[in-house]
Amino acid sequence: MGDALTSLVAFIVAISVLVAIHEYGHYIVGRWAGMKVLRFSIGFGKPIWTWVRGADRTEYCISAIPLGGYVRFLDGREGPVDPEDEGRAFNHRPIPARIAVLLAGPMFNFLFAIFAYWILFLSGIPTLQPAVGNVMPDSHAARAGLEFGDKIVAVGDVDTADWESTLVNIFDQMVADGRVPLTLETENGRQRRATINVGADAARLTEPNSLFDGLGFEPWQPPAVIGELVEDGAAAGAGLVIGDRIAAVDGEQVNSYGDLVDVVSVRAGKQVAVEYVRDGQNRVVDLVIGEQEVDGETRGLLGVRSSGDIGAYFYLRKFGPIESISQAAQRTWTSTLFTLRMLGRMVTGDVSIKNISGPINIAQFAGDSAQRGMNEFLAFLALVSISLGVLNLLPVPVLDGGQIVYQTIELAKGSPMSERSQVIGQQFGILALILLMSFAFYNDIARILG
Repeated sequence: MGDALTSLVAFIVAISVLVAIHEYGHYIVGRWAGMKVLRFSIGFGKPIWTWVRGADRTEYCISAIPLGGYVRFLDGREGPVDPEDEGRAFNHRPIPARIAVLLAGPMFNFLFAIFAYWILFLSGIPTLQPAVGNVMPDSHAARAGLEFGDKIVAVGDVDTADWESTLVNIFDQMVADGRVPLTLETENGRQRRATINVGADAARLTEPNSLFDGLGFEPWQPPAVIGELVEDGAAAGAGLVIGDRIAAVDGEQVNSYGDLVDVVSVRAGKQVAVEYVRDGQNRVVDLVIGEQEVDGETRGLLGVRSSGDIGAYFYLRKFGPIESISQAAQRTWTSTLFTLRMLGRMVTGDVSIKNISGPINIAQFAGDSAQRGMNEFLAFLALVSISLGVLNLLPVPVLDGGQIVYQTIELAKGSPMSERSQVIGQQFGILALILLMSFAFYNDIARILG
């Protein structure tokens, strides 16, 4: 219940912030262009709070349905314009001014993403070097020669500093021709090249949560080195000490601290053989796994905590105020291009449409990121803001991009499109959005049902 409430609150906050930024772009550029603003609303439906201010008596509203928002300009197409407002209606202003107003919403979303990334780069982003964890036998990764601990320093010709850039380039390479060329670096600094060839599997691997299983390796995680012992715990009682690296439990291999948690949690109260490494020597000890109650479920407890020592695989990405701007702009540009390519490849069938997320999945991501801290939530907002900007620039009549197309046609032909053509376009746009939302809700429900 608590997680659901957190997700709901985080979702409402995220959508409200990003919609306010988007609509403020339309609003402020419209005012600069001399247009009269009748209403600025965050949310749709009946206003639950309204504030009227300014010489134009503009209504600022918070409305009941927090899934969007709008700015309503005075428009001569909706009725007569008072003489004192002549020339201030949206359709009375020059076409370039109208296009600027329509572009402003998405542009403010991109500017917000740059601002969010600037804050993150300025404060420092704890970054885990992209590296190879467990490699599954007889997998694409195994056949390519990937080994546990290999750092991924480049995908194709693009250097990779973190998992985000690594995944973007893996997707790009894989979808292009089914091959993922990698430059790998071992712990001793030796570099080599390897190519993962997925062939016809590429489209299937673009489905959510399918990439690593399909490629055949897991992301590297911190090793199961004991950093702290719980007094009277199973490990302490068996003679394990800080610095021991656990290699296996009950014959099941342990390569990371995450593996250790998974193996131990299902063996509550059982006697097991724990294989570990101390001072370079392999050792074995028998012990009985402890027990703990978590959400009404009994789970195994070894009584150890991670050392947190991830050495060469961890670093802090931090830049000065000026360099952070260029880094933030580059990250926003890369993410924008990637989003556009993925949308195009969904249309051609090269990327699974299961990647389309609806409000349920977005809410879950919002809640998860909010629980992990402000930096994670800010990074989440940046990504969603980019997606919102790209989506609104699509040439669909009910979106900003479609309205820009209308204005461009009017500029080219010297007169507005016929009312019938505009109505047909609006109907097409509404149908397209209904189909998009149907896919999104279907995908959300399918993920919940597993």
